[in-house]
Amino acid sequence: MTVPAESPDTSPEPSVALASARGRWILLTTVLGSTMAMLDGTVVNVALPRIGEDLDADLAVLQWTVNAYLLTLAGLILVGGSLSDRFGRRRIFTLGVVWFAVGSLLCGLAPNAGVLIAARALQGIGGALLAPGSLALIQASIRAEDRGRAIGLWSGFGGVGAAVGPFLGGWLVDGPGWRWVFLLNVPLAAVCVPVALRHVPESRDAQAHGRFDVAGAALGAGALGLVTYALIEARSGSPAVIAAAVLGVLMGAAFVYVERRRADPMVPPDIFASRLFTAVNLVTLCVYAAIGGFFFLVVLQLQVVSGYSALAAGAAMLPTTLLMLLLSARSGELGERIGPRIPLTVGPVLCAAGTLLMLRVGPAASYVTDVLPAMVVMGMGLVALVAPLTSTVLASVDPGRAGLASGINNAAARVAGLLAVAALPLLSGMGPESYRSAPQFDASFGRAMLWCTGAFLAGAAVAWATVRTPASKACHPQCHTYCAVSAPPLEPRERDDRTAPD
Repeated sequence: MTVPAESPDTSPEPSVALASARGRWILLTTVLGSTMAMLDGTVVNVALPRIGEDLDADLAVLQWTVNAYLLTLAGLILVGGSLSDRFGRRRIFTLGVVWFAVGSLLCGLAPNAGVLIAARALQGIGGALLAPGSLALIQASIRAEDRGRAIGLWSGFGGVGAAVGPFLGGWLVDGPGWRWVFLLNVPLAAVCVPVALRHVPESRDAQAHGRFDVAGAALGAGALGLVTYALIEARSGSPAVIAAAVLGVLMGAAFVYVERRRADPMVPPDIFASRLFTAVNLVTLCVYAAIGGFFFLVVLQLQVVSGYSALAAGAAMLPTTLLMLLLSARSGELGERIGPRIPLTVGPVLCAAGTLLMLRVGPAASYVTDVLPAMVVMGMGLVALVAPLTSTVLASVDPGRAGLASGINNAAARVAGLLAVAALPLLSGMGPESYRSAPQFDASFGRAMLWCTGAFLAGAAVAWATVRTPASKACHPQCHTYCAVSAPPLEPRERDDRTAPD
């Protein structure tokens, strides 16, 4: 597959002001698109008990309901980033929105668990196309001096979409039914696509050329699928599970081998020459594993153990929603002023504290004294973490590779969540029917929260040890990005030599 000769492959210098009408339309479009993917990643969790009851499903089916989506999303999101840079970010973004809406419609009409899981996998393909393009459109269209605030607003409203999902999902589950959790995406897509086509400028990576990396995409997706299957079905200990685990690891190694030797790889190894980019993606793996596990299990704990309705369990997440809405834009601006190291360390530590506070949530838990403190602390951690992490990922690479960088970071986040949902029930001792028994689930939930706490603290440790803020964050007053973020930190003597007057 090659880029058509007639397609332009140049991207103009980003010049749209965020305060302009076009800038606001661009922000609205990207927020709507990313909200569809983020909302669906969380809104489904609150519906899981009702889905299990309606379809007579065990815990493994509920895991696959979540992970079928995450699997195709994580396995193909790098493809989405590459396609976005090669064939046009707006074009691939709008294709992804339409695909996602079709998958959502099929989920809402699914007659059984098998069809639902297959439709969730289709949804993930659409998410893989729209998610990296959403952020790349901001990077490629909004002028540099407004980009930090734009990304902060994007992160804030997108985070609101993810956080409001459980509340909205609970209202739908207790009202018209769990199928409307999926059908909700159709009207969102009906608004997003026309706005994108009318107001968002097209952009491409001028250096994107050559053949598409089909082998890399197949190996990456295959490795994730096999490892996920092995983790979910590990309790059986069957030869098929063992074979899947071994083959998945071998395919992962083959993916690395192929990418290092292809002329046009899906994941160019030289992008990891940026030490900051590599470090922030390691942080992403740690913290998003914990986030994915936390939100997957908390809504189940509140319903199965604490006796909350689906609506009450979703409403319990509202403090996180409000904090993300009110503070994320300022967090993005603060991260640009002080650098990424402190926010990426403090944020996961606060999230770890919120996770530990969830250990107090058991049978007949009080919302005010037990649930609310955990949600507030978790929300503050996410505020401190999400926008600076996103800004740092994009600032650590050349603007022309925004789609690729966004795709890699999104892939890291989705892979982390995918593996957490697959592995946490196994690590915490949850049986196939444990979500039907309050005492069993409560005991396993406590162990799972300790695993999430460890992952958050590991992310904080990685950030503190590896993320470095340049001594001078701007080369001149008009520069609002990290001009030297891709360079390794200077040793003291080198720094003195470079900054000494002639």
